[in-house]
Amino acid sequence: MRRLALETPLYEALGAKSPYVRRFEALGLKTVGDLLWHFPARYEDFSKIYTIAELEPGQQATVQAAVEDVRSRHTRRGLSIVEATLADETGSIRAIWFNQPYVASTLRPGRIANFAAKVAISEESELYLAHPAYEIIKSTVNDLHPETRHTARLVPVYPETRGITSRGIRFVMQTILRRAQLAKEWIPEAILAKLQFPEINRALAAIHFPPTMDHAAIARKRFDFENIFLLHLFNFEQKSKLAKENAAAIATDIGLIKAILAKLPFELTQSQKQSLWEIIKDLEKSKPMNRLLQGDVGSGKTIVAAIAAIAASEKKYQTAFMAPTEILARQHFQTMTKLLERITEHAKPVVGLLTASSAIVHYEGKVESKVTKEAFHKKVADGEVDIVLGTHSLIQKSVAFKNLGLVVVDEQHRFGVRQRQALLQNIAAPAQNGTPTQNDGHGARPHGGTQKAKRLIPHFLSMSATPIPRTLMLTIFGDLDLSLITELPAGRKAIETKIISPLERQPTYNFVRKEIKNGRQAFVICPRIESTAEDADDQFKQLELKSVKEEYEKLSQKIFPDLRVAMLHGQMKAKEKEDVMRQFKNGEIDILVATSVIEVGVDIPNASIMMIEGADRFGLAQLYQFRGRVGRGEYQSHCFLLTDSASESTAARLQAILKAKNGFELAEQDLKLRGPGQFFGSVQTGFPDAAMNALQDAELVKTSREAASAVLATDPSLNSYQALKKRFEDFKKTIHRE
Repeated sequence: MRRLALETPLYEALGAKSPYVRRFEALGLKTVGDLLWHFPARYEDFSKIYTIAELEPGQQATVQAAVEDVRSRHTRRGLSIVEATLADETGSIRAIWFNQPYVASTLRPGRIANFAAKVAISEESELYLAHPAYEIIKSTVNDLHPETRHTARLVPVYPETRGITSRGIRFVMQTILRRAQLAKEWIPEAILAKLQFPEINRALAAIHFPPTMDHAAIARKRFDFENIFLLHLFNFEQKSKLAKENAAAIATDIGLIKAILAKLPFELTQSQKQSLWEIIKDLEKSKPMNRLLQGDVGSGKTIVAAIAAIAASEKKYQTAFMAPTEILARQHFQTMTKLLERITEHAKPVVGLLTASSAIVHYEGKVESKVTKEAFHKKVADGEVDIVLGTHSLIQKSVAFKNLGLVVVDEQHRFGVRQRQALLQNIAAPAQNGTPTQNDGHGARPHGGTQKAKRLIPHFLSMSATPIPRTLMLTIFGDLDLSLITELPAGRKAIETKIISPLERQPTYNFVRKEIKNGRQAFVICPRIESTAEDADDQFKQLELKSVKEEYEKLSQKIFPDLRVAMLHGQMKAKEKEDVMRQFKNGEIDILVATSVIEVGVDIPNASIMMIEGADRFGLAQLYQFRGRVGRGEYQSHCFLLTDSASESTAARLQAILKAKNGFELAEQDLKLRGPGQFFGSVQTGFPDAAMNALQDAELVKTSREAASAVLATDPSLNSYQALKKRFEDFKKTIHRE
């Protein structure tokens, strides 16, 4: 029999007419390798064979018995029922199958088979096997591929899709395991030995058909390890590459920094000052900065980045400041222009805003001018705009910078993979449009000679208010240096947070009205924009998933007809969103009903109430972000988590946000409850699902990082590890990072 290569298409391995081929494709499985790496989600333990006399109610058990008789019938409603009497030397028991008429022709009297099921008990106190998996006893084969698939063993249960069950997957999997060519081991032998991991082919056999749970666990750990190991190799490689790149050495004018700080209406916290200092010192180096500025909601990251951008402009370097939403980009633009109004002793940089809907240039002396996008692009290319803020519009091919020295990306993980790739590809161009440059800390200037242009890439600063557990930080952002802002600005009051049940809604509405009559404003957050037909068919979803439009109509017409209620969601046109946010900021709107479009960065100091409908539908980190939209002014603020769920697990999860001391502690809880994919989403990270799930194991993250470091310390080029080198190159094609 011909051995199957891992890249063999399943239609070739199983036959083009096999019904499994199309069903496996629905699971994203197209090759033999894809199928072998479709791992079980869990295992059912039917490993112990019991006699019929030993069976007890509720027991998961396998019995080996002879079929004494089989009967098949149909109910009046057309339901097929097959009943069989099974017997061994200790007694007999009844087995029942529903809607599986073919069982009657397979289990003919006299056949001996294994039957695995949970033992049930009838109203007449009779034990029976309900819908048991069965397996006709055949001869034994080699130890890597045990005879049984569905009984008398740990039975793998796989992620399924319509038309294919775990039983079907097990049937195909065992056949493919027997026929597949051996996979090439690529983890260095020394690492396998040190960590006591099985060789790759034994690991594949053990993860699909493990003799014991210990075999399954160590096989899964091996595969979890390899994904994180490759991520660490990738991060180390990125750091190594970056160390060989050149950047403009931007010597910061400390006098300017002191003048800016003296003009602020508040004093920076100690960690803000420390973070600013770390950024300034990085900018002075001729190697590009690659730093993550991490801090809680409202901790003051933007002001730190803004000061760094002004410092770069003082030395004639441009800054690109990119935000994930137009609302946030405009807010950063306002923060920057307000900050510049306070600077009087130094020349002020020209600030521009570029979004999908408009282009604005702000000049010294508060002169603000709307221009065409073509004119804006020319001003940026000519170096007339020093600090350019915007959304993904900044990564269009039409946007070119004359002397880009610093890139700031806010909430980096919220950008799609392709957007982030384009960001650095488009802006990391040869210095001065191909003109050779020499950097002396006072701006780039041409020098003589005909040598090839020295490629300069900008310094890179990423910002995030999403609390990221250290486990994720070490891997996903392992190639970035880290600056932490750990305190909130002085004078901030703790936000009072409360879980609101259906019976508490009306008193909560009364409280909101009272606060608004006292001059405050409120946010109301809903999970969806509008209900769908699918929701209408599902009363549970209909109850929990409040739509913005429905909530807006309810609040404006029934609950608060005397107040000014407005609506904001992502499907509105940019001009509409801009108008709504301006009115809300100016106090012309009392209650803003919105989707998660306001999750990041919106700053309305007068808003003191955050109401979150269907709070149980959000992750804890996202709820924390929402709550951070209030409490930004002098007033006592309140966050109400509204839920219709009576689930104890829901209540326990929401209690975590009441008890957590900070966002990082909350993020650890969210990681345990929902997994790392919820922080970033597979679309944003591009990382394999298995790698994302494995990040929950802090010890494995540490072990894999140490292993990657040790390998690169002995052979940075991996030339001594050709199998690893090839696997690493393949891995890099499957992930997408900056």
